[in-house]
Amino acid sequence: MEFDIQQRYRELANGTPITVLHIGPEHTALAVGLGPQAEATLELALGSHKTAAAWFHHNPPTPGELENAIQWVEDEVNRARTLVVDHPALWTTDAWVQDMAGLAGVGGTTLSIDAVERLFDLLAALSQGRPAASAGIPNTPAFAATLLVLREFMHHLGFAEIRWVA
Repeated sequence: MEFDIQQRYRELANGTPITVLHIGPEHTALAVGLGPQAEATLELALGSHKTAAAWFHHNPPTPGELENAIQWVEDEVNRARTLVVDHPALWTTDAWVQDMAGLAGVGGTTLSIDAVERLFDLLAALSQGRPAASAGIPNTPAFAATLLVLREFMHHLGFAEIRWVA
């Protein structure tokens, strides 16, 4: 793994069932558990750069590129379904969560699924021709891919929010 998800889990373990998520450039890693050591980890074959390179051939991505990427990301994210079922709290140390919270206008260290959906709506508007300057979000393939992976992860695995810890 490009990232030590076990170490991140140990730093965040708090005696409650948690899922720790990291979206890296090439892979997404997660760890779940209740105690001081993760009970299980999983690496998914999606990351901010890898997903962007595989699916986004335009900047911003076209609606068709977004739709194709969504289908692929959904399939990969669903591999984690049985792993996270009893670990409803989603945590990360990835700073992009705090950045996204600021872009969504919520600030702080918690990003709700509703805020993620609002950001994704802005991305969809960009893909349909809305000027990047008026969208208020970064117009980069890596941002689009990270947002897409987070959205699908939260949406399909039933997470209401993600919390960020520095």
